[in-house]
Amino acid sequence: MMTNTNSGGLRERVREVVLAAVRGLVLAVVMPAISILCFVLTAVSVALVPVGLGVLTTPWILGGVRDVADARRRLAEEWCGIRIRSGYRPPPVTANPWTRTLALLRDPQVGRDVLWLLVDMTAGFVTALLPALVVFYPLEGFAVAAGLWRVLGDGYWYGFVPVTGQATAFAAAGLGAVILVAGARRAPALLTAHFRLTRAVLAPGEGELTERVRVLTETRRDAVDTSAAELRRIERDLHDGAQARLVAMGMDLGTVEMLLDKDPEKARQLLAQARRASVEALGELRDLVRGIHPPVLAERGLGDAVRALALRLPVPTEVAVDLPGRADAPVESAAYFAVSEVLTNAVKHSGADRIWVDLHHVAAGGGMLRISVTDHGRGGAATGAGSGLAGVERRLGTFDGVLAVSSPVGGPTMVTMEIPCALS
Repeated sequence: MMTNTNSGGLRERVREVVLAAVRGLVLAVVMPAISILCFVLTAVSVALVPVGLGVLTTPWILGGVRDVADARRRLAEEWCGIRIRSGYRPPPVTANPWTRTLALLRDPQVGRDVLWLLVDMTAGFVTALLPALVVFYPLEGFAVAAGLWRVLGDGYWYGFVPVTGQATAFAAAGLGAVILVAGARRAPALLTAHFRLTRAVLAPGEGELTERVRVLTETRRDAVDTSAAELRRIERDLHDGAQARLVAMGMDLGTVEMLLDKDPEKARQLLAQARRASVEALGELRDLVRGIHPPVLAERGLGDAVRALALRLPVPTEVAVDLPGRADAPVESAAYFAVSEVLTNAVKHSGADRIWVDLHHVAAGGGMLRISVTDHGRGGAATGAGSGLAGVERRLGTFDGVLAVSSPVGGPTMVTMEIPCALS
């Protein structure tokens, strides 16, 4: 029993060492080329910003750099259990290319991403290659001792051992054995060191984490205020609408009881009035429930809920949906009501005769739900305190979502909403 236990532990240890070596080799062979390509493209694109061309390419290229950095973050957590935080600032509430590009260039996390590209192609390459060297390089020494030295020719060195014959070939094998015994045990630790170096460059500092906590505190406060306002709205609608109609209907029915024998005709009129009041009260209750959480949203998901919302609008609205799954219920609810508010604003203020809505999900970088609402109305929409989109911005901020608006005077207007989320 003890022998089997020891044998199982040894196999697991060998597997761990070989796996670390293979992973390190993959990182050393594949990633430097990607880092060099990303760094060169970034440098060229940023250099072209002053002439205007870089304004178009830089956001796209820096987005690719972020995807590469996010991939390394995932590998760090999956392979070595090292979590590397990110501190990207949300994009500005505008679709102006210049503003968006300058905001990206000022983002400290974007600067760390670019610096990491330099580190990854130099020190990162060395730290990734070390686990593979201590495992696979000794195999070359053993092959030399087995006869490979005969075809290598004069002048071949294995490490610091010049191989000139069988005796020195055995010396090379001995050196390989020493490397394997002394170094292979450290292969997993060497791979971990590579990801610790990555974390040291990519992870935000304490000041940025403090700022992140402040932003989350503000968004939580906004979420609480929004919930309280929603409860007050529901209470007001119930009191002024359905509740008042039900009270009036009860009074009418009481009067009907007294008039059944004395004035049947008047009783019939009051019954008809009570029936109309009940229909209206039921309609108001349905609208109220739909305003809290539409049944179609819970039953069929965000795409069908937005389609149903579009059918009720007085302006023809086209909806395109590409969602391969469903987000969490709170995210779907926030997205639905955000779209509802944007559409309401478009109908009331844009003067457009057609609206387009596009919903799709981007899987890269942990997942992003992206929604755009476009109309070709008069334009001039704005964000910020007092605007019709301020509530949408607060609603999205609860989920780290962002709002971008492009609305030049004369139109068209495009409102883009993004919420980080994964689909199930």
